[in-house]
Amino acid sequence: MEIVLVLVITAGAVWLFVTERFRVDLVALMLMAALILTGLVLQFLGWGAPGRWITPSEGVSGFSNPAVLTVAAMFVLSAGLQKTGAVEFVARWLEGLARHPVWLVLVTVLLAGAVSAFINNTAVVAVFLPMVLAACARGGVSPSRVLIPLSYAAQMGGVCTLVGTSTNLLVNALSERAGVGSFQLFEFAPLGVVLLGVGSVYLVVAGWWWLPHRRGVQRVESYQLGPYLAELRVREDSRLAGRVLGQTPLSRGDMVAVLEVLRQGRRLFMPLQETIRAGDILLVRADPRALMELKADWGLELLPGFAATDASLEGEELKLAEVMIPAGSAWRGRTLSSLNFQHRFGATVLAVRAGERTLQQRLSEVELDVGDALLVLGPGEALERLRQDPNVLVLQPVDEPVLRRHKIPVAVGVVAGVMLLTALNVLPVMVSAIIGCIALVAFRCLTLDEAYGAVDWRVVFLLAGTWPLGLALEKSGAAAGVAEAALFLTGDANPWLALAVLYGVTALLTEFLSNNATAVMLTPVALSLADSLGVDPKPFLMAVCFAASTSFTTPLGYQTNAMVYHPGGYRYMDFVRMGLPLNLIFWAISVAMIPRLWPF
Repeated sequence: MEIVLVLVITAGAVWLFVTERFRVDLVALMLMAALILTGLVLQFLGWGAPGRWITPSEGVSGFSNPAVLTVAAMFVLSAGLQKTGAVEFVARWLEGLARHPVWLVLVTVLLAGAVSAFINNTAVVAVFLPMVLAACARGGVSPSRVLIPLSYAAQMGGVCTLVGTSTNLLVNALSERAGVGSFQLFEFAPLGVVLLGVGSVYLVVAGWWWLPHRRGVQRVESYQLGPYLAELRVREDSRLAGRVLGQTPLSRGDMVAVLEVLRQGRRLFMPLQETIRAGDILLVRADPRALMELKADWGLELLPGFAATDASLEGEELKLAEVMIPAGSAWRGRTLSSLNFQHRFGATVLAVRAGERTLQQRLSEVELDVGDALLVLGPGEALERLRQDPNVLVLQPVDEPVLRRHKIPVAVGVVAGVMLLTALNVLPVMVSAIIGCIALVAFRCLTLDEAYGAVDWRVVFLLAGTWPLGLALEKSGAAAGVAEAALFLTGDANPWLALAVLYGVTALLTEFLSNNATAVMLTPVALSLADSLGVDPKPFLMAVCFAASTSFTTPLGYQTNAMVYHPGGYRYMDFVRMGLPLNLIFWAISVAMIPRLWPF
């Protein structure tokens, strides 16, 4: 009964993860609640064997788990390096390679991979992305040649150390709980460095042939805005002349938006408080049908010579910028109207690229998601306000005077100290990471509010919520049952084949589920599989770590892939073409090397 119930709950959670009907952190909390409530009902009814179901205290134990606390601390350590400009300092080396595409790709991969071994890989991509785009623009290199390598390299670097990815920390904690030991900080490095090296060569060589070579196009063209932008002159007999724009129906709704007023050589941006005069030229965003209705109803004259380009929208004060919704953003699931975007930032959203769609109308009603890109028009100070908001990523490098560059040596020293204390086994990784966070705040590399804001609570709740699933799979016997079924298919005399199957299943699931959820589900199976075969469990745990943290085949399989999807102008099949062979290469190398580095 316990096995059936656990598998039913697991299947329900997997379905919710895959369909994305709810946010993954909410699904994790629903999973936790379902496991606790089911255990209480079984206890009340007196059904099932004692000790085969999790208790309420075990259900919430993820919130005090060292792996979860370490992940939260690592977000703060990463923020310390970001706020002081240490990571940006490394990324700016790329600008000198702008005219050498092959070197640009290779150095991007090596730098991102090296930094991601010690810093959250999502944070690394967030810092590198504007720098890489600037380098591509300066050297005339297509961003589509560089951004997939950047995302893949961040994943490859993350598997080189214990702290490089939350998956490694989670599997390490599950291993400790099962009593089979823990991993050292650099225990992953022998295989991780090999995969990073092979992957780097693959990205440079195969990328030359398989990555699309899409020359950068104007952003107005990229967002298909041409048919939706027009200039209209206010005629002498216009009903609009003499009226305040904000007091007319033109100030409401998404079908028509007056972006600016051109008056005697001056450009009046967001002119809702302006009194419209005869002779004014209105820059309008509207679909062709609404534009014709606007022209007829208000007595406006269409100017046929207007060409919608980046240059026609930008000026000395106004700038176009692409703004992306990164992983962990509080804007996910929100609309522009609920965010009060225009009033809050003093900028206008011209178009939204969401998934495969590009939207130019009813933008205030669009529900934002991770990876969505907004084309924004506004003055420099508006873009600076956006740059300061942790919920968005401005895809252009902007001078950021708030960086505490004089604190770079301190921040680097603190993070290096954390790694050294962990590597020498002086302190557990959780303790050294928390001390490092305190040091960053004490030495004023970060403010306390910035430290709290740096933590991606979505990931923390995802880890804490999925943690009891692993315990339930173990205690109910479901993990052992799945392991026995796997042995029935692979045979109990060939641990290599069992390892290959486990790696393949993990790699497949992580393309559709969260990498952490995949690790939580399959780590108990890996432990049971090793126990049934009578071999050391470490090779199987390593297979779960490496397979769950390297998701290359789909743009939404890993957070960094989603981050480069739109800025690189990619299509879904670009990831399949480039990522599937790399996943197969990693599968072959890992299955061949893991038993040699960690013998059965």
